[in-house]
Amino acid sequence: MELLGEDLESGANSNFTFISDRQKGIISTVAKENLKKQWKGKELSDLVWECGRETTLNHFKYAMDELKKMNDEAHAWMCKIPAETWSKSHFSGRAHTDCLLNNLCEVFNAKIEEGRDKPIITCLEFIREYLMKRLCVVQKEIDKCQGELSTTATIILEEIKTQAAMYVAKYNRAGKYQVASTWQDQYVVNLNERSCSCRFWEITGFPCTHAVSAIWNKNENGEDAPNVEDWIHPCYKLSTWRAMYLNKIDPINGRSMWPKSDCPFTLTPPKHHTQVGRPKKKRRGFDEPNSQTTKLSRKFFLQSLVQSVITGGTILEHVKGGEALVKLDQRGRHREKGRHRQRGRHKERERVFCNVCMG
Repeated sequence: MELLGEDLESGANSNFTFISDRQKGIISTVAKENLKKQWKGKELSDLVWECGRETTLNHFKYAMDELKKMNDEAHAWMCKIPAETWSKSHFSGRAHTDCLLNNLCEVFNAKIEEGRDKPIITCLEFIREYLMKRLCVVQKEIDKCQGELSTTATIILEEIKTQAAMYVAKYNRAGKYQVASTWQDQYVVNLNERSCSCRFWEITGFPCTHAVSAIWNKNENGEDAPNVEDWIHPCYKLSTWRAMYLNKIDPINGRSMWPKSDCPFTLTPPKHHTQVGRPKKKRRGFDEPNSQTTKLSRKFFLQSLVQSVITGGTILEHVKGGEALVKLDQRGRHREKGRHRQRGRHKERERVFCNVCMG
């Protein structure tokens, strides 16, 4: 991580956010196994998710206590992982996000699956061509949007407004509001600092339901207050989205048109190392015959048998595993040539042949 920071020229105030896919070495205290591999159950899983979604320290501690009551070992396992990496209650708020999953990593890995096992130049070319097409697709969606916010931000804000109607705000004439609901849910909102004691506004960049209720109360009291959309962080604006996709990736010529490199070194491919473990089998499809052997399966053998009967021809089939020849005449009857090594198997085959050819 230190070497990566030097390459990115990042300092103490750099706003880089790293999303871990739980590979060994990213977080030294994280165990290899996931929680769901050791302790299963929907009730336990929901409680762990609740610990991750809590935005305040008090609510986080309460959720962790409930987890300890349910499963002490799972609680001890979760305590080994730094809460700054998985719980919103410990997020700093520098990166405005409401996501607790690594879907960005999964989507990226899925998109480069076709090119990731190629040589480095071929892989980079695959990524460049994909991004060139991706920018065009997103630009079409941006051109269809109307309003001040992006499409996803608009949907999230509408849900927040719906929930904000259930709260009541009380103003203290100093820029602060006491916002409470009917189920004893009470927080303090400071519009001057754009903050709320629930920390949702600070973490995500969206005004929480308490802040929206306070903004509405300010407008009802006759004070000039901007619209709710103006209180959202600029990263969710449609203008920001459009600016991010403004630059395009230019197409380039083929390799025959590339200038020759002056590098005195020749890059050789890495040495091949046999992977540890049993190699994967090359499985064939359900309707695909096995091309690596001369013996047909029972299904394809019967198909060939029926086709021969329909066409009225004669077929000689050599059955591997026993020295037997089955001959079909134009009437579809069979007769044995030779002697089968396993008479039980041959009798079974003979009975099947008769049922098929009706001879």
